[in-house]
Amino acid sequence: MKELAGRLAAVDPDAGAAVRVIAYFDRLAESRAGLEALVRGVAVLAGCAARLVDEERRVGLRVEPDGRRAEVPGAPEPDWPCVPLVPGGPPALWLERVAAEPSVVDAVVLERAAAAVRAVLDRTRGRAPAARVDDPALVETVLDAGATEQVRLHAARRLGLAASARVVAPADGQPRIVPEEAVVEPPAGRVGVGPAVPVLELPRSWAAARTALRFTSAREPGRRVVWAEELGDVALLAELVGPGAEPPPDVRAVEAAAADAPWMLRTLHAVASTASLRAAAAEAGVHHSTLQDRLTHAEHLLGWPVRTPQGRFRLQLALTMRHLARDRAHGAGQ
Repeated sequence: MKELAGRLAAVDPDAGAAVRVIAYFDRLAESRAGLEALVRGVAVLAGCAARLVDEERRVGLRVEPDGRRAEVPGAPEPDWPCVPLVPGGPPALWLERVAAEPSVVDAVVLERAAAAVRAVLDRTRGRAPAARVDDPALVETVLDAGATEQVRLHAARRLGLAASARVVAPADGQPRIVPEEAVVEPPAGRVGVGPAVPVLELPRSWAAARTALRFTSAREPGRRVVWAEELGDVALLAELVGPGAEPPPDVRAVEAAAADAPWMLRTLHAVASTASLRAAAAEAGVHHSTLQDRLTHAEHLLGWPVRTPQGRFRLQLALTMRHLARDRAHGAGQ
C-alpha cells in the first residue's frame, strides 16, 4: 500500500494522499482503535477540529487538530463537510471548517472514518432505541445501591448503557443516565451532574449528582448546572449544612444585607464569582465606581471586607452555605 501511494502521488498527489488515508484507517480498524482515536485521526489528517455526534447512541466527541479532546460547543455549521454513519442517515461526523469546494482527501477521510466509527459503535453499543433510556423502573434499579449487582447489570444492559456513564439529577423530574462521552444538554431548570463511573458504581454518581444539585440556583444569581467533579472538597459543605437548618452567622448577615437593597445579592455574587472588581462591575452591569460605592455599603452591613482575598473567600463560603441551607426550605426554584 505504501509503494502504491508513492507511485500514485507521483502522478496525482490527491490520489496518493487518499490511498495513505485508506491505509491509515485500515490500520486503526485492525488494531480495534476506539472512537476517540478515530476522531483524533480525522482531526490530525484534515488539519482542523473534528466532531462525532450520534444522538441515537448518545455519543458526542470532539478533537482539536493537535489531537487534544475538547468540549462540543454547539450545533455544527451547515456548510461544514460531513457524512452520515449509515446511508440516508443524519450527518454524524464533521470537519469544522468551511471549504469553497470539498477536497478529495477530505471526502476520503470522512468516508473511511465513518465506516470505522460505525464498526466500533455496532460492536460496542448496537442499535439502542432512545425510548428505553426513559424507562423509570430500569433507571431506578440501576441507581439502587441495595439491588444486587446481577440485577443492576441486567437493567443497565436493557438501558443500552456503555461501560461507564454518569447521572444527571434535575430539580424537577426523573434522573437521567447518560454515557460518559455523551453531551449533557443545558436543561430548562436546575441540574446536578454526577461523575462518570462504571455502571455498577452509578449509585455513587447519583448521590454526587444530588449533592451537586444543592449547589445550584435558578431564580437568584448563581449557576443552574453544577458538575460534582468541579466541586471537589467543597462538596463536604453539604454534609455540614443541612437543608432547612439554622443558618450560620455569616449566612444570616448575607440575608440581612440582601433584604436591604434589591441589587445586593447580584453584586455580592458578582464579586464572589469573578477574578477582579472590574470584572465584577461588568458582571453586575454597573460602573466600576458604582460597584465600589455598593461594596462599601455591603461591607458595612456584613461586618467584614469583601475586597480582600480573605474577605472574598468568606463571602464565597457564606453564599454557598446560603444555597445549601435554603435548598428544601424554599423549594426547588432557589
